Amino acid sequence: MFKKILIANRGEIACRVIRTARRMGVKTVAVYSDADARAPHVKMADEAVRLGPPPASESYLKAELIIDACKATGAEAVHPGYGFLSERTTFAKALEKAGIAFIGPPPKAIAAMGDKIESKKLAQKAGVNIVPGYLGDIATTGEALKIAKDIGFPVMMKASAGGGGKGMRLAWNEKDVREGFDSVKREGLNSFGDDRVFIEKFIEQPRHIEIRLLGDQHGNILYLGERECSIQRRHQKVVEEAPSPFVTPEMRKAMGEQAVALARAVGYYSAGTVELIVSGADTTGKSFYFLEMNTRLQVEHPVTEEVTGLDLVEQMIRVAAGEKLKFGQDDVKLGGWAVETRVYAEDPYRHFLPSTGRLIRYWPSKQVREDDLVVRVDDGVQDGGEVSMFYDPMIAKLITHAPTRIEAIDAQVAALDQFVIDGISDNVDFLSALMQHPRFRDGNITTNFIAEEYPEGFEGAPADEQLIADLTAIAGMVSVITDERAAEISDQLGERPDFPCERIVRIAGADHKVRIKPYKGGTLAVTDDGDLVDIVGRWTPGQRLLTVTVDGRLRTVQVRRSGRAWELQTRGASHRVVVVPPHVAELAKHMIEKAPPDLSRLLIAPMPGLLTKLDVAVGDKVEPGQPIAVMEAMKMENILRAPKAATVKATPAKAGDSLAVDQVIVEFE
Repeated sequence: MFKKILIANRGEIACRVIRTARRMGVKTVAVYSDADARAPHVKMADEAVRLGPPPASESYLKAELIIDACKATGAEAVHPGYGFLSERTTFAKALEKAGIAFIGPPPKAIAAMGDKIESKKLAQKAGVNIVPGYLGDIATTGEALKIAKDIGFPVMMKASAGGGGKGMRLAWNEKDVREGFDSVKREGLNSFGDDRVFIEKFIEQPRHIEIRLLGDQHGNILYLGERECSIQRRHQKVVEEAPSPFVTPEMRKAMGEQAVALARAVGYYSAGTVELIVSGADTTGKSFYFLEMNTRLQVEHPVTEEVTGLDLVEQMIRVAAGEKLKFGQDDVKLGGWAVETRVYAEDPYRHFLPSTGRLIRYWPSKQVREDDLVVRVDDGVQDGGEVSMFYDPMIAKLITHAPTRIEAIDAQVAALDQFVIDGISDNVDFLSALMQHPRFRDGNITTNFIAEEYPEGFEGAPADEQLIADLTAIAGMVSVITDERAAEISDQLGERPDFPCERIVRIAGADHKVRIKPYKGGTLAVTDDGDLVDIVGRWTPGQRLLTVTVDGRLRTVQVRRSGRAWELQTRGASHRVVVVPPHVAELAKHMIEKAPPDLSRLLIAPMPGLLTKLDVAVGDKVEPGQPIAVMEAMKMENILRAPKAATVKATPAKAGDSLAVDQVIVEFE
């Protein structure tokens, strides 16, 4: 066994590898860019080595710097995590040449499977079904247009070395090809150092199923069941689960054996994943197609770990050290159900635009590990840390495991309510809404789920009447306790004011009269002269996370001040609540509402990021929907379009500028 390994990665996966290595008694070396100098993975490791400036191309993607760090620290092996150099054949070969073990598959397997074009050709030769398409290198937009027409729309344009949703564009027509082809090439080059692009037929109503493989250097290759990864946005996975509610035991066996045969054909060992696409319309489940093989650990590996009881990172380390697998295919049993959601720095209320900045407050859900319930948080951030524009916007992964699928989903909802993130936008509300969606809970999902269910964007999870009623009472309690606390502050002039127990609570567009009577350990409330409600548990002014029972119903609510109002966040939505005494509510009816500013003449930055391209100048006339600028944020390109027909009056921003959110890019006459 190795005495010391280096983790050539950052964030949550670096922390994840370090935890397992520490349990195995193996010392660890972290590497970091200047942006990550104070990151948790740097503090967790036994040693840390600086690589260079924040851009990945100058730090985490420089293989020679990783090898130098190994030599300087005496690290005998490298775990690449996922992304960055994890599927770079040249990196694995360079380590081999330097006498450093690669905790992953052999270079020839990475070369065969890591290249999406070559892997499809190899799969085709091995008799594996592949999606129809053109597997040659496509150099120009003109070539791409011709090929797309020959295949038939819709088609998917993919960077050969792409992954994680980057370097992919769906084209429904010629216009989409013209606008997206160059972006795919650039994203492939910027993120993976390879600008080759291929085109394949887009399977409509598809389900994304993947088979997890594990092999050793002695010829043993096993499949560890499947994962369902159909809940995606912009081709990036949002929710993963194991097993799949769609896959039957017969399908699992057929898929698993085919994946093992493919891996065996390239001499594969270590952990890997064969991704398959299945037509959701095919109820027999027999029409599955090879999509790609990921020759690395994947983001969603924890759901496989929870249903199999295996530590995949430990298995990878042991295989790299030459050990045999200590179990066979018949020993692999799937127990219970596991669900993973990815907590991202993005704003679901603004079309999921990336969010960067300082994590002022970060309290993840409480971790639990019991016989019938697991709540696991894999993260690599902390209070005060920076979510940088240079890297992927994932903050954490929330994994739950329970005896049944619905129990694992319900555990997700409860745990997401406990996530407190301040300073940047996050997608916690959206994840909770997904977990509560009836169609998701029924398992009736495809990769089109998010586009179909949220065509106009996300506005928060719908709240039923009971939840609104409970929040109304909670808001009244919070207001009364706050006012009572304010009256206790010393050195105030005059006598202590007498605050009435009655409040008017405006929530969800309606006013409610609430009478509140706090008692030791709880609060009694009456809403709209209805029944008496007992709120067990007290709120302390300034307390952020409130857990109470309202007539026996458990409610976990985040409480924030929002100007003169309150913001109550729970179960996938943030509710703005105004609470005032009755006489103030009466006077407020006569107040004039302030009209929002007119932004129709402006094109503004929807997110912080880099303005890479500006296609208009002063005096140009534009049409609705015309591409005007390209912004890059979190390694993804975003095309900004003209909101209406207009003439350009001014261009305050220039290509190459780093923009803040809502910064003006173009002003129209």
